[in-house]
Amino acid sequence: MTRRGVLTLLLGIAIYAVAWLFGAKALYPVALGLVLAPIAARTWVRLAARPIALRRRIGGGLLGRRASGGHLFEGEDVWVTLEAQPEARVPLPSISVTERIAKLGERHTPLQRAGGPYRGTYVIERVSRGRYDVEEATATIDDPFGLARSEVDLAAAGSLLVYPRLVALDRLFSESGAHAQDGRRLLLRRPSGFDLHSVREYEQGESLRKVHWRTTARRGQLMVKELEDAPRDEIAVVLDAEASAVAGGSFDEQVRAAGSILRSHASHGRRAVLAVNSAARPSVRVSSLDGDWLLALGLLAAADADGTRPVVELLARDGGPASRAVETVIVTANVSGALATRLVQRSLAGQGVSVVWIDAPSFVGRPTRIEPELLRLQAAGVAVAVVRSGDSLAAVLGAAPAPRSAHG
Repeated sequence: MTRRGVLTLLLGIAIYAVAWLFGAKALYPVALGLVLAPIAARTWVRLAARPIALRRRIGGGLLGRRASGGHLFEGEDVWVTLEAQPEARVPLPSISVTERIAKLGERHTPLQRAGGPYRGTYVIERVSRGRYDVEEATATIDDPFGLARSEVDLAAAGSLLVYPRLVALDRLFSESGAHAQDGRRLLLRRPSGFDLHSVREYEQGESLRKVHWRTTARRGQLMVKELEDAPRDEIAVVLDAEASAVAGGSFDEQVRAAGSILRSHASHGRRAVLAVNSAARPSVRVSSLDGDWLLALGLLAAADADGTRPVVELLARDGGPASRAVETVIVTANVSGALATRLVQRSLAGQGVSVVWIDAPSFVGRPTRIEPELLRLQAAGVAVAVVRSGDSLAAVLGAAPAPRSAHG
């Protein structure tokens, strides 16, 4: 019972007492009405407060079930329709649903009876890229006069996944001019290699090139490497999510750049891997724009700039997602000396290397700056694309006769 209901009940009791003391029979109906109203409201609300099944719809699809062409992209307005199906046999006096959604806060939605279920809709305007999990959901049942109220906990399962808005790139800045891999197509490269599977004893006539000298020294007899042919990823797209380098909306631009480059490779059937240098350091492999592409798109949508370790550690890690790639693309807002050295080494070793540098200060209105390591990379023949606030990603990342120099 609400505070209003308690006060109404007390007022009814008081009027009844006055009527009894002074013999004012005309007050008895008023007193009884004031006493019975909150009691009846409380009874109605308690009978209605039974388990409630809640469904969420976005457009024409259930939340969490993606229909073809029904994906959500950043910058759009999102209509979320709630459908509540109570188990109670009595009609609900009134019902509203309060949801607590990660990054969006609380949403309070009144529901109205629409045939069978109760429905209500709210709008999230110009939603940003991200994954928005429903952390808590509660249904509130009130009587029409606000005399009684009851809350029912609802299943909070559900999330809203908003994808980044990518640009179509037929050719990339790294595939033009001096960075065109000497005119060879990446598809002509054999994306495979040999991995160390085990070691065994040396057999007469085997090449000494197969000797595993470290194990030989430990055991005191010749041991050879047992190799197995393993597929390699052609391209590694590394999204640097180090928190310290982010300013304003610069990380969202990094995500769009990484996703657009990855999509370009996938559309040409090139095997690629997306690695995110965040706290969890997730990765996903992509070979086409089919099912595995949606996994990559979901990873981009949920990516947060919460990394604490420099991206060069991800490149240096043996067995890491970027260690087996023929070509590496780094999308970052911070090119350190260690990272530049590692990329130059890869370039000198014949591996394809390119860098997309996001000018983070430009996204918060600060003067444009150029990191000196970018000039070092360009001098070593590494393809560099510079993205500033307001730039067209299609123009910067696409192949052009005269790509922008790091000098600005």
